[in-house]
Amino acid sequence: MSKVFRFGVSLPEDLVKKFDLFIKEKNYPTRSKAIGDLIREALIKGEWERGKEVAGTIALIYNHHKREVLNKIADIQYDFQKVIISNQHIYLDCNNCLEIVAIRGSSKKAMKLSDKLRAVKGVKHVTLCMSSTGKGID
Repeated sequence: MSKVFRFGVSLPEDLVKKFDLFIKEKNYPTRSKAIGDLIREALIKGEWERGKEVAGTIALIYNHHKREVLNKIADIQYDFQKVIISNQHIYLDCNNCLEIVAIRGSSKKAMKLSDKLRAVKGVKHVTLCMSSTGKGID
């Protein structure tokens, strides 16, 4: 673990009060932990914006009774096999499935994959969760 560095921050009182409520709602033990997480989140977002190698997940909900939806999803995943590292298929009920796709690669390819899956007729919802490979984010 890296050395801890202390610094002061000056903020408007009302902003600090709102931040303290946020900390309490999210069960953060300290302001420092909450601020550190917010900084990491901003750094990871920057990695995605710059197209660096990233990791994340794509979750999609679809009706598996829709004609050809499974084949179209499989074809798209085949085209992006260099980005996809794993996937999991879950039956939610007799009509709906949840597919969780773990990804690693360039952010541009991850977003393109997410957009292609979203465009499939029969897919009801797609969420792209952007994260980091963990390198350099301590």
